[in-house]
Amino acid sequence: MLDIDEMSSKEIHELLHQVGYGHLGCIHEGKPYVMPMYYYLENSDIYLFTTVGMKTHDIDANPEICLQVEEINGPLHWRSVIVNGRASRLTEHSDIDRAMNLIKERNTTLSPAINRTWIDAEGRSEAIAIYRIHESEISGRTTDGVSSQ
Repeated sequence: MLDIDEMSSKEIHELLHQVGYGHLGCIHEGKPYVMPMYYYLENSDIYLFTTVGMKTHDIDANPEICLQVEEINGPLHWRSVIVNGRASRLTEHSDIDRAMNLIKERNTTLSPAINRTWIDAEGRSEAIAIYRIHESEISGRTTDGVSSQ
């Protein structure tokens, strides 16, 4: 049987800082919905950058979210972090500007959020949205391939 250990706070933070993408879970029309999502970490603040659409509608309707981040080096060597929290949309220009500077440092093209579908048939661009996750619970598990058998 594979030994799975709890990650320390430091290990969790290091994984979140290192990876930068995961799977965001929210509720869409009363059902769980999971999508790949880039995130941006500054200290203990996690930011999500996206364009306005189904995702923002769902988060605004029910801001309770779950972010899952993993690093898999094989079936016996992996790390996984779960962040449960509440997402709040940034509305203050100073907060948005600060978050955008952070986001552009890690992702200068703003892709995949900004892509060819970002401009509609009439040539209008979609509005952006930036959320900050206020974590309520965070946990991490890891294995180094050691078996207890």
